[in-house]
Amino acid sequence: MSRLEIKKTYKIYIGGKFPRTESGRFYNPKGVDVNVCLSSRKDFRNAVVAARSAQSEWAGRSAYNRSQILYRIAEIMEGRRAQFISELELQGLTKKQAEEEISATIDRWVYYAGWCDKYQQIFSSVNPVASNHFNFSILEPMGVVASTAPEESSLLGISTIIATAIAGGNSVITIASESLPLCSVTLAEVLNDSDVPGGVVNILTGSKDELLPHIVQHMDVNALVYCGSDKKVINELKEKSAENLKRILHYTSGKILSEDGESPYYLKSLNEVKTTWHPIEKVGAAGSSY
Repeated sequence: MSRLEIKKTYKIYIGGKFPRTESGRFYNPKGVDVNVCLSSRKDFRNAVVAARSAQSEWAGRSAYNRSQILYRIAEIMEGRRAQFISELELQGLTKKQAEEEISATIDRWVYYAGWCDKYQQIFSSVNPVASNHFNFSILEPMGVVASTAPEESSLLGISTIIATAIAGGNSVITIASESLPLCSVTLAEVLNDSDVPGGVVNILTGSKDELLPHIVQHMDVNALVYCGSDKKVINELKEKSAENLKRILHYTSGKILSEDGESPYYLKSLNEVKTTWHPIEKVGAAGSSY
């Protein structure tokens, strides 16, 4: 007897779980015979709650531990190369292009894994002050980062956006490429199999145009990374973010998807500078401190 093939269900990823969109809506990416969730405003709000709940614990992890976890993601992806290549080919890439993209993606996870415990040394400082104090400037994560993945890439783009956010201690909600969403769901499975705590990364599929107005106005999102070239959208995001002081970052797909996508400055841009003062204890002639 012949058997029925079990086709993959492409769900969203929120709080370490794989729910279907609460709206029950779906869409079919062009040229691919699969149903993909069309995420709603409620899905995004649920993702923000999950991201906020997970962020402080993730930021409290040692930088070395975050580095280990990002490297673990690369290890799992290496073991699932064939699956990623198959999905990339299904979305229109040649076998050679698919192999190049999965290799570049794995290498990028390794790259940012290496920066987790090093970027503080590069960007932090001891500042000279005209008083008896130590003055330190260090980087701290912004908190909850929302982002849109580059539309032209199914895997490398979304991986870069996620890696740069979580390497520095943030939690993230990412809207996958609307036209090339398949690998983003498989990436969520990789993240779920790694040691990334549930809620640190949340991946939604669907329409950026529908979700962006809700993202930029949400009061519990600290930053928004927009990957796109629509100047009208960029201006609208900047105007609407002024109400809640949300930081808007605009990354071009050309840089994210090239070697320029590897830079510690992407980590720095999703961190805030915190300056602390500490008095210097003086020792008197008799050895007493004052």
